[in-house]
Amino acid sequence: MDREKLSFIKLKPSYSVEKFSCGDADLDDFILHRAVAFQKHLLSVSYACVDAMSPGKVLAYCSLANDKVSITDFKDKTEFNRFRKKRGFPNEKRMKSYPAVKLCRLGVASDAKGQKLGSTLLNIIKSMFVIENKTGCRFLTVDAYLDAVPFYEKNGFRFMNADDNDPHTRLMYYDLMDIVA
Repeated sequence: MDREKLSFIKLKPSYSVEKFSCGDADLDDFILHRAVAFQKHLLSVSYACVDAMSPGKVLAYCSLANDKVSITDFKDKTEFNRFRKKRGFPNEKRMKSYPAVKLCRLGVASDAKGQKLGSTLLNIIKSMFVIENKTGCRFLTVDAYLDAVPFYEKNGFRFMNADDNDPHTRLMYYDLMDIVA
């Protein structure tokens, strides 16, 4: 699909996604039935990548919410301090947590897979928080499904904690300073 024919839109509560299937029942259910309620209650905001020629067809979507990278995300204070040092935080900016945005959900329609729409969405999100940053945001975070880990690694995400052994997801982050630097 020609990227110039794509639109990235913020889904409004009045926008109803009639049809979407990415092959994951939870991701499909969220965009079809729960995204509006999450947005109405200020829990997350969803965005869609649509074909500009047929704006009712959602090709991919993502849902974002506020988050933080915190000392509690690491096995101990020493590991957190190593993380801060590696990320280049000056001593006067040492805090117990740093502002982040959580990528709650990301789905690409089954009939649009293989067109790099997931990576395109991630690049749009990254630029939103570097170019249009309204509050201060250093990191993007995601609880990546295990089968999606290679996709996130390919897009510059790193593991938050080497000891994370959740059987379904891995906590990962992207440092937005990687774009700025």
